[in-house]
Amino acid sequence: VQLVESGGAMVQPGGSLRLSCAVSGFTFSDADMAWVRQAPGKGPEGVSAINNGQTVYADSEKGRFTISRDNDKNSMYLQMNKLKPEDTARYYCARIAVVTTTPIGDEYAYDYWGQGTQVTVSS
Repeated sequence: VQLVESGGAMVQPGGSLRLSCAVSGFTFSDADMAWVRQAPGKGPEGVSAINNGQTVYADSEKGRFTISRDNDKNSMYLQMNKLKPEDTARYYCARIAVVTTTPIGDEYAYDYWGQGTQVTVSS
């Protein structure tokens, strides 16, 4: 199994980036997928998730980020607009293994991760 992210860079606040994740080793079209980020000194934070019918975003990303996938290319994407310094983190694509519904929302568990791509938002 391989998940390979690309597209990270340093950008100024207000800028845009498009991250890509190329997947191999499992049937991508059957998989629920997600973007997860981790900032220095912080734990992993779910950014967005996608299955073949629905997309989910963290509140802070709604309206700025767009997740998409191309099953023919075994690839997933994250279009990030209006980037803020607090978006600085390493971004990982991951396969969702389990979704648990709790009173405060869905919780995701992941079984495969890529190596990540660094996004730095700074002036």
